[in-house]
Amino acid sequence: MTELGKSAPSIQDEKESFAHEEGVQPSLAPLPTEVHKPRVEGGDKAAEVLAEVTERVVVTPEENRRILRMVDLHVLPVMLLVYFLQQLDKSSLSYTSVFGIVEEANLVGSEYSWLSSIVYVAQLVFQPLSSYGIVRLPVGKWIFFNALCWGATVAASAAARNFAGLLTARLFLGIFEATIAPSFIAITQMWWRRREQTYRTAAWNASNGVCAVFGSLVSYGIGHIKNENLRPYQGIFLFCGCLTVALTPLVWFFLPDSPATAKFLKGNDRVLALERLRDNNMGTESKVWKWDQFWEAFRDLKTYLWFSMLFLAACPSGGIGAFGALIIQGFGFDSFESILFNMPFGVLTVVAIFVGAWLCNKIKLRFPVIILLCLFPIAGSTAMLKLGRGSEYRGKLLACYYVLSVMGGIQPMLYAWAPLNACGHTKKVTTTAVFFVAQCVGNIVGPQVYKTNMKPRYTPGLVTDLVCWIVLAVLAGFTGLYLHYLNRRQAAKRLRKGKTAAVVDTSILSIEEAARAREINEKAGETNDQAFDDLTDFQNEDFVYVL
Repeated sequence: MTELGKSAPSIQDEKESFAHEEGVQPSLAPLPTEVHKPRVEGGDKAAEVLAEVTERVVVTPEENRRILRMVDLHVLPVMLLVYFLQQLDKSSLSYTSVFGIVEEANLVGSEYSWLSSIVYVAQLVFQPLSSYGIVRLPVGKWIFFNALCWGATVAASAAARNFAGLLTARLFLGIFEATIAPSFIAITQMWWRRREQTYRTAAWNASNGVCAVFGSLVSYGIGHIKNENLRPYQGIFLFCGCLTVALTPLVWFFLPDSPATAKFLKGNDRVLALERLRDNNMGTESKVWKWDQFWEAFRDLKTYLWFSMLFLAACPSGGIGAFGALIIQGFGFDSFESILFNMPFGVLTVVAIFVGAWLCNKIKLRFPVIILLCLFPIAGSTAMLKLGRGSEYRGKLLACYYVLSVMGGIQPMLYAWAPLNACGHTKKVTTTAVFFVAQCVGNIVGPQVYKTNMKPRYTPGLVTDLVCWIVLAVLAGFTGLYLHYLNRRQAAKRLRKGKTAAVVDTSILSIEEAARAREINEKAGETNDQAFDDLTDFQNEDFVYVL
């Protein structure tokens, strides 16, 4: 057997070779009618549909685009709505911070910080239940139940007038919100190709930035209401919670549970929607919990790399998310100015998310984009630590604060990157759970390094965040190298089984590019026959890791 370095050319070399391939047309040559049948028992839900197909299905570029448009129209809008409502409700505490909640509720010491952290303590504790619910229950109905409950919880927060009442409400908010991001990652994986997942993950994460603009405007308006019986912070809680309760029925009626059961897919479209995901080698979903996949996730170094990177991204996000308006207020602005000046932060976050997603798909690599996104908050926080807090520095400080907004693009890129590199439904869900445990821990720690008595400089918090971004950039580079090594190991496995070592990962190519590359792979005998067997990435030698 030849040396691994010689037998398996790098994936980047393969892509470059494919990019310069000339004269290859996406003709759909007849394929054998003898096709590999996915395992139905204990396998992927897609296997139940595809088991009835007697011939291999070839999805043309035109059909691929048509199905993609249908999925985007029926699935994505509901996801955008739910994630927007979640961010609005979770961020409501930040909006109330400049409208007297600290004084009105007699919060002292680190009590305000704990009102932010307790949400993530609850998410941390309930993450295992959330993961089990995603596997065992219809995901659309599971999301509806939790969204309705957290909306009612936020509305009820208006009745809380002290630390104990607010802490209890925030605890239940965290319990019900625990499932949303992990569920959305599972939904994104079951509906879109890996290239498409980057943009869709960016889209629902961008709701965070939209929420910052909308929430600031609403809070600005409510803050002007003069009512002795309803304080501004209570009005903000009441509005946000009632809005969620009013809109959640849309989730029940419009969010499908899976491609295998979606009502908007008629006739052969269901088969096409599933078959177009074959290139992912990740399947869609399985309702069988597999303990061997669960334990494999904890034997996988990648799991701990994702954990570390998301913690390092979430820690600054949690602190600045809770104290953002107070940080601006510390520059010398009043309550209403602080709320309004927080709006551009949300707009810039949305820009950073979509530019990051575009770059990822442009260069077909994730880790350099994450490193690039880390450089901006490193620069912004360093400048904020150096500048004074006199009135003459207000403009410069605000500009530096806006540079920090690029950090909003880091977590969505990690959300998109990590799930692309694990398969087997139980392993995917377990990896995602570990991933969000890290986010919870980061968001618990983040607000604790900021204290209300540290204003206006908040030096310990900014120093902590600066260290996190530097270490995150280093880890992202290491993870890219490790995934490159794993691809070489996968190539060696394919060789040992008599397959072609060098294959093109069609799941990260455009529809037209994928059609040409798929024909090249099929001529070499690579047809991703195990894509819906619910195998892990360690078990499926056809799986290609995304750098």
